Amino acid sequence: MGNNDYGQLGDGTFNAANEPEQIVSTGVVAIAAGFWHSLFIKADGSLWGMGWNATGQLGDGTTNNVNKLEQMISNEVVAVAAGGLHSLFVKTGGGLWGMGGNAEGQLGDGTFNKMTNVPEQVVFSNVVAIAAGADHSLFLTSNGSPWAMGRNDYGQLGDGTTNDTNKPEQIVSNGVVAIATKGLHSLFLKSDGSLWAMGDNEYGEDGDGFTNASPSIGNSPRPEQIVPSPQPKLMAGILSETNLQFQATCNFGGMFSLLASTNLTQPLNQWTPVWTNIVTARGTDNFTVTLTNALDSGAGRRFYILQSQ
Repeated sequence: MGNNDYGQLGDGTFNAANEPEQIVSTGVVAIAAGFWHSLFIKADGSLWGMGWNATGQLGDGTTNNVNKLEQMISNEVVAVAAGGLHSLFVKTGGGLWGMGGNAEGQLGDGTFNKMTNVPEQVVFSNVVAIAAGADHSLFLTSNGSPWAMGRNDYGQLGDGTTNDTNKPEQIVSNGVVAIATKGLHSLFLKSDGSLWAMGDNEYGEDGDGFTNASPSIGNSPRPEQIVPSPQPKLMAGILSETNLQFQATCNFGGMFSLLASTNLTQPLNQWTPVWTNIVTARGTDNFTVTLTNALDSGAGRRFYILQSQ
């Protein structure tokens, strides 16, 4: 059901449908929907698609739109994902394949070629899950490590930068059990039940209590834990009697800073946001400190507040 301008419903027409209509009667085991194209896997491992194909995302060797079911791969396909202008699938044995738009490197083939209209293999084994965003891709390997490639202007690849990459790049080393992405942000779930996010946060999709559309301020170019909500923690007390010093960490993957209290040698305006989760500060008098939860400074920046006691 829905928009069918490019034949993405596969019913042989280009007419929209506002009620569910059956396309295949039996045997479908997995589905994926891109911007204007659709993919599905049948029980025999065959991969099928329909809809918009201007960047070759159907992988049929053409750039012709298709309004009827079209088989691309005959067997051994076990997972499928549809991005904005590209498609991914995994075959038996964990090989990862991609086709379609690649201007941002989302196919991970080492190029920024505009597109490919035939499937090309990117990873040869051990891929167990895939996800495709607007112009970026994620995959998970059997050892629990998530990898990413493609567009990264909002930090959706989670590598700490906003640079696009055309090769798979590891996000964290292990412990991940599920991945998801759509549009310009990404999520992953770790085996301890914690949920992490990175990328665009214009509408609060990172779930960290903030909203901001600017890549330089409100988005998260590093994985940021959002469930359970991380708590800052003082790691060490006074380290020196003559040069009073403390160190704090918040186990928080995004950007944060400390607001200094009055008995610190650094004035407040010198505490600039830093991409780290450890901050060291010095004071002139005996004091203890408490770290409280994040709040918005009003400029869309995340801060952890340092309080003197």
